[in-house]
Amino acid sequence: MLGLFWHQNDSARPRAAPAPPAGLHFLGPVPVMNPAGDDRTVRRRQLAGQVRLTQHTYCSYFQHTRYPHTSRPAAQHPDQLYPNQPVRESNPMRVDGGDSDPDVLVQTAQSRVYLAAGETVELSLRAVDAHGAALPLVITRALAQGMAAQGARPAPRVTLAFSQDDGEHWRATFAPQASALAGFHGTIRSEVRFSVNGRAGVVLFDVIYSPELPAMWTGTPREAISPDALEFTLPLDVRLPGRYVVSGRIDDALGRPFALATFNEPLGQGTQSVALRVHGKLLHDADPGPPLPLVLRDVEGYLLRENADPDRLLLARREGAVLVSRTLSLASVPDHEWQSEERSRYLAEYAKDRAAARERLAAFDPAATLPPLACSEPGLVQ
Repeated sequence: MLGLFWHQNDSARPRAAPAPPAGLHFLGPVPVMNPAGDDRTVRRRQLAGQVRLTQHTYCSYFQHTRYPHTSRPAAQHPDQLYPNQPVRESNPMRVDGGDSDPDVLVQTAQSRVYLAAGETVELSLRAVDAHGAALPLVITRALAQGMAAQGARPAPRVTLAFSQDDGEHWRATFAPQASALAGFHGTIRSEVRFSVNGRAGVVLFDVIYSPELPAMWTGTPREAISPDALEFTLPLDVRLPGRYVVSGRIDDALGRPFALATFNEPLGQGTQSVALRVHGKLLHDADPGPPLPLVLRDVEGYLLRENADPDRLLLARREGAVLVSRTLSLASVPDHEWQSEERSRYLAEYAKDRAAARERLAAFDPAATLPPLACSEPGLVQ
């Protein structure tokens, strides 16, 4: 569950850099140049470039911030749409000494990388040749151990029980809470040693484990229409107060990803609510609009631990459909462009830059044609 934070860039606004003088290409007799006229052409090109840059900067920021950072089009976050898909890799077999054997490919899969207390991970591996034909693989040792910080006491090791279910794949289910690693917080590395055609190899699986649930999902999720969004509210029993980061995927009625909704706010101890919102304008801008009802699915989250390693305590994930919306028409959903103090401040500054660039060009060349001020309306921002 990575990449849930979104911050505006507070660095200085981009400024137009003067264009370098055009290079001269001597392809024949040296032409007679008019220095004053040539300087004027270069200066006009510079000023026109500044107009284009300030217009692009203003419109890019305007379009990207039409929706809040907590409600974004799914197309902007393709890596976060299916967090529960297995992680699959295929690599040349690693052999003792650090070398690899390109004639043997080891195909591995793990069901997840982040593990909350009570969750398990499925691990599997098989070996194939360059043509994809299965090769005989025998596991000789499989151990899992917590990666302790430097200077800390080494974490316990536990044995993983792999079994072969189809003659090709070796599989194991690892449940840290049922082992000597139940209290370990951090990265747990599983080292699996094996042999293929008599040659020894090794493969590593890493998971990040949280031994404690900072909060528990409770009650029944609800749907409501707020002043600017379609809102999905999930009750949460908070045991450890602090900043919680939660994300959920919003699909349309055909199962297509439409939006990524996030929550990033401090919560106190006790019964609290996590609101995942689909901004109304995001819904109205879609052309065509998403088939309704919308479906909230695959919700995951964590308690952020600032200045700590690991930096989070995971919540139990809610896989699959969590809530199907009762809203079947957008008529009751507000269609307001998102506003914030920060957005207004940035747009005002970018508008000043744009106006100044246009004034400079108009003063230098009153006959110059200035581009329209209006930004294009592409519909749903991609």
